[in-house]
Amino acid sequence: MPDLDVVLTDVTGRDGFQMEKEWIPTDRKAEVLNGILASGVKRLEATSFVSPKAVPQLKDAKEVLARIDRQDAEIIALVPNLRGAEFAREAGADKINFVLSISETHNRKNVRRSVDESLEQLRDITEVFPPDQIILSLGTTFGCPFEGLYAVDKVHAVIGNVADMGLSQITLCDTTGMANPKQVTEFVRRLSADLPEQRFALHLHNTRGMGLANAIAGYQEGIRHFDAALGGIGGCPFAPGASGNVTLDDVAHMFELMGVKTGIDMESLIGTARRMQEILGYELPGQVMKAGTAKTLHPV
Repeated sequence: MPDLDVVLTDVTGRDGFQMEKEWIPTDRKAEVLNGILASGVKRLEATSFVSPKAVPQLKDAKEVLARIDRQDAEIIALVPNLRGAEFAREAGADKINFVLSISETHNRKNVRRSVDESLEQLRDITEVFPPDQIILSLGTTFGCPFEGLYAVDKVHAVIGNVADMGLSQITLCDTTGMANPKQVTEFVRRLSADLPEQRFALHLHNTRGMGLANAIAGYQEGIRHFDAALGGIGGCPFAPGASGNVTLDDVAHMFELMGVKTGIDMESLIGTARRMQEILGYELPGQVMKAGTAKTLHPV
């Protein structure tokens, strides 16, 4: 991976498309994802290997992966269990992303099992897959719409349960956009200090308009890996009010203006966002795709 100041993982193909009710043809999905990769994105969470009954939009996961022009990017697939992980590997995913919620209620709604049962599934995966091929995403890290906001100690305890599994890539997920910059600062500072061997990432949603502010808070505390979705699409189908992810194009634009290298060609990315808007047939929440970059000049 090139020398970047931050690494932006695009989750359009998974967290974005999973919320779309109208079927998106496989070729159109691949067109969008290949456009994202062509803009310079080096990590792509392309799809998930979950039950097609639960997430019918992603029933073509294998076909989507087969159509991706990987270039030199790392391709990731989300999985809920060992069977999904094996499917992902067979389909050519470089890494798997295992999702586990801090919230017992949300975990049961999301993957239909208890947190302890998910931990058992994760342990099964670690016995088959090397730790460096596994990303652990902790859903509802900052709060749950069913259980409320959390203290950092609760998150710390869950991470403690996987301490012996050798995992070093953990994503703190603001699944329903409940986090605020002060909370992000507190959580990242405490967890990074107590668990220096971990490479934490942030997965943020813009549900309440604090996505970019939370990204800055995380960056100031040393986070260098962020998830985001093109145009700001996405959310969680198993949590009320879980609207779009923090927008990839807006996050990349913000960091580039700050002099923080993302490796992304903004004009190329904006073009892909506008093309995706045409494919989906409705206006996306992203701002930079509408206004252009701050460096865009207009005729007098």
